[in-house]
Amino acid sequence: MGLREMKKQQTRQNISHQATRLFLRHGFDRVTIADVAEAAQVAKMTVTNYFPRKEDMALDLHEVFVALLARTVAERAPGESALAALRRAFLQAVHGHEAVIGFSGQDFARMITESPALVARLREFHEEREDALAAVLAAETGAGPDDVLPRFVAAQLGGVHRVLFQEVLRRTLDGETHEEIAAALTATAATAFDLLEPGLAGYAVRPLS
Repeated sequence: MGLREMKKQQTRQNISHQATRLFLRHGFDRVTIADVAEAAQVAKMTVTNYFPRKEDMALDLHEVFVALLARTVAERAPGESALAALRRAFLQAVHGHEAVIGFSGQDFARMITESPALVARLREFHEEREDALAAVLAAETGAGPDDVLPRFVAAQLGGVHRVLFQEVLRRTLDGETHEEIAAALTATAATAFDLLEPGLAGYAVRPLS
């Protein structure tokens, strides 16, 4: 990464950090773009250039979140199905208490769930992620443009991840520790993925050679 790109990344992180700090202290809906700009010591135009939508300052994992399932399937091992790859990756993320699957502090979880704007934006994230997964599944299985099977499969897999994400938030709000959530989620995820096994165990299996 060059110096210019590094500086841009630092500016973006600073804006997101200051915005999140203000959102947690005052509530998402009460903080303005001007407030964020002042805290980050940048112009309002700079804030909107980096974050055209206010919600994305609080949910600054947009690109990673949307690409996660599609990337996992695209990088699956030879002999591994899409379902098996996603199960493996999800359980690894649970073990690592990763933010991209919902692990956060109680204050952050409350900020999200109490803001209609953030709830709506998060719903868009899930929809975009499902679309990205469907596109990769279509490419990996050679499905034609009129074949709806990749979309059906993406809806099932995306739905499981969406419900599990919501479960992490719920348990966080209930005051459970990361360790408690991880233990419960490991069992819940196993049940969810097991339900999909009969139909998807042999779908989108990467050839061995």
